[in-house]
Amino acid sequence: MTSDLKLVEEPKKPLAMDPKKFALWLFIITVVMVFAALTSAYIVRQAEGNWMVFELPVEMWLTTATIFLSSITMHWAYLEAKKDNLERVKLALGITTLLGILFLVGQFYIWGVLVERQVYFVGNPSGSFLYVISGLHGLHIVSGVIFLIIVLISTFKYKVHSKKLSQIQMCATYWHFLDVLWIYLFVFLLLNH
Repeated sequence: MTSDLKLVEEPKKPLAMDPKKFALWLFIITVVMVFAALTSAYIVRQAEGNWMVFELPVEMWLTTATIFLSSITMHWAYLEAKKDNLERVKLALGITTLLGILFLVGQFYIWGVLVERQVYFVGNPSGSFLYVISGLHGLHIVSGVIFLIIVLISTFKYKVHSKKLSQIQMCATYWHFLDVLWIYLFVFLLLNH
């Protein structure tokens, strides 16, 4: 006698991720690939010769400290959002935004220092690479500052709180990524200038 019972497998649920978070991670992976290509090209081009050696401006240490500090204030904003302390979220996001802008101003100032030292965008490839790497990172910082401002506005509209953390989580992820990326680039430039 055959059994009429058939084993039916339940379909497995696919791993679900918020589409915006998924897009952010794809973007981050793309940016990593771009900077990996740039730093690889830097090393290859440096090995070919005709490479001007110069000291990095000391101000780069200050901008690096600034962006590192901004990562701390970003994390503070996220922790305060989890506790529904919106006044502190606003304060921490405001400070993070100001530190991001200060980083950009500092990087622009560093370009002026480089020009004074006769390190130009056009000319020797070592200068060109430095301008492209720092400029491209600066462009991403601009997008990060815009994201910070959007989250800050959302906080003022009570759209960021312990029950709705997605936006601030994404902003924190992106901002921390930009911080880690800059530290990598700074150390890379220190070791390979």
